[in-house]
Amino acid sequence: MTAAAETGAVLLDGLRRAGMGDVVRVEPVSGGLAALAGIAFRRSAEAVFVKGFAEPPGDDVFAAEAEGLTALRELGGVATPDVVLASPELLVLSRLRGRPDGAAFWERAAHAVARLHLGTAGTRFGWHRDNWLGRRRQVNTWDDDGHAFFARHRLLRWLGEPRVDAALDAADRAALERLCDRLPELLPPRPPCLTHGDLWAQNIMATADGRPALIDPAVSYTWAEVDLAHVWSTAPPPEAGRFFAVYAELTGLDAGWPQRMPILQLRQHLAVIAQFDDDWGAADAVRATLAPFRRTPAP
Repeated sequence: MTAAAETGAVLLDGLRRAGMGDVVRVEPVSGGLAALAGIAFRRSAEAVFVKGFAEPPGDDVFAAEAEGLTALRELGGVATPDVVLASPELLVLSRLRGRPDGAAFWERAAHAVARLHLGTAGTRFGWHRDNWLGRRRQVNTWDDDGHAFFARHRLLRWLGEPRVDAALDAADRAALERLCDRLPELLPPRPPCLTHGDLWAQNIMATADGRPALIDPAVSYTWAEVDLAHVWSTAPPPEAGRFFAVYAELTGLDAGWPQRMPILQLRQHLAVIAQFDDDWGAADAVRATLAPFRRTPAP
């Protein structure tokens, strides 16, 4: 059995166990990194999107994701797919369209993300529950100090993961700790807001009428620039330049924001290293960002 056929069979079996007996077939789709995914075609209803894991990392992984989608929509005014089913095995959602080409769409996306960030300003960093970033738990313990929250739960949290420890040597890990100590100098204080938490280009799609819609969240209240850094650092298409220009104008970003992106994106690079054998250059990016924080041996 091919990998695609195996994915379809796993998802189809899960849907039938969940009581969706009208599903006739599941066509696998690619794009995500952590989960199995496909389009489930039904006899008596519209096709739906389904995702699952061959071995779920936790019983609450899809309940937490479904809650994140609802929060983005209800608190942040962002379009998200409707949740059809969320079980320990599966997440079933209404179908979205692929992201259209062109700068006009990215401008609309900038308005949507800016509205999310500006409209959900809070006072504490975290979330009322832990959730998931891929196959790893995201710790969201509330904290009044954004720098301490980011250091503890978004950067240092990845030390001790076997793949991270294999990829980074002792000097790299010490450099990361020094960077965390200096975060108040490196990143200006900002209020927390509701963030998507995994906002790379593949997680920006479109509704049937062409509005930007977001999928696969790992929500928490943290700095808005965490979302910005993820879009910035994951090779968006050239027309996405309009996204950054419009977002900066709408939110009043200072001119120095691009220089902060590598530090903020350390969190996502470390998460990628922790979860995948092929890190797509994440370890090199981490070492490059940490280079100024490595101590030069005394002569």
